[in-house]
Amino acid sequence: VDSILNKLRPTRQSTQTRCPVLGSIDTGISTGQEIYQDIMNNHSSQISDPCGYDLPVELIRSLRTARQVAVLTGSGISAESGIPTFREAQTGLWARYDPQELATPQAFRSNPRLVWEWYTWRRELVSQAEPNPGHIALAELEKRLGGTDSQFTLITQNVDGLHQRAGSQAIIELHGNIMRTKCFNEDTPVEKWNDIDDIPPHCPNCGGPLRPDVVWFGENLPPDTLQSSWDTAQTCDLFFSIGTSILVEPAASLPYIALLQGATIIEVNPSATPLTEQATYVLRGPAGKILPRLVQAIWGK
Repeated sequence: VDSILNKLRPTRQSTQTRCPVLGSIDTGISTGQEIYQDIMNNHSSQISDPCGYDLPVELIRSLRTARQVAVLTGSGISAESGIPTFREAQTGLWARYDPQELATPQAFRSNPRLVWEWYTWRRELVSQAEPNPGHIALAELEKRLGGTDSQFTLITQNVDGLHQRAGSQAIIELHGNIMRTKCFNEDTPVEKWNDIDDIPPHCPNCGGPLRPDVVWFGENLPPDTLQSSWDTAQTCDLFFSIGTSILVEPAASLPYIALLQGATIIEVNPSATPLTEQATYVLRGPAGKILPRLVQAIWGK
């Protein structure tokens, strides 16, 4: 586990914080695509398509008796609703821009109009998308498992709000929500502002520029959000990793925190990730097919 975590940590200068289980980890957003390529080159998946075999009986039993269930979702589940993953090629007007160069405080300071218009385009994509069967199945899991004697917490790296629209309630949004707006100067939420032609619009309180309420590259996650995620991973007995590459820190550390505490790890993903060989169960395929089947296997129609 330590060797994998050391690989996952970026080589760039980064902001570190102290995790109660893993020690110092990066609290800003970072990537590690080369780690994924290394996994794909050296470890072939031994798990076949779940549509071709029965779900593990032990997993079904574990879910029926679980008391603390944590779920981490990534861009894969949103992609099933037609939302392009963040690093996929942009289309049309935005094809010549690198998303990782637009989603930074520096880019906003340099050209706030460009960044605001790019996020306006992304908001339009999100508003046209609908929750898919994977989102809906997770909301159903919360209804079934989140009660007086149990707890269900969904931690998402996605900023599209599709989990809320599907009916999920106990959500930790690691990277914010693209449909919300906040003041760039004051870092406070803003719900209403003067509807004039300024792009971006200005904060009604201080006059500073408004920005999407998302975490950009080079920014730290909100401390309370990060702490809640760590606490959830430390105390769960089942941990789902769904549609995430396990490459972006600090979210990538969460399943390993749960693993070190003895939790059962379930990975739902069409492809292998750095977590695959550590997971207790690997369900290979899209969340929109696997999760509804899992709900049906536990509780029937």
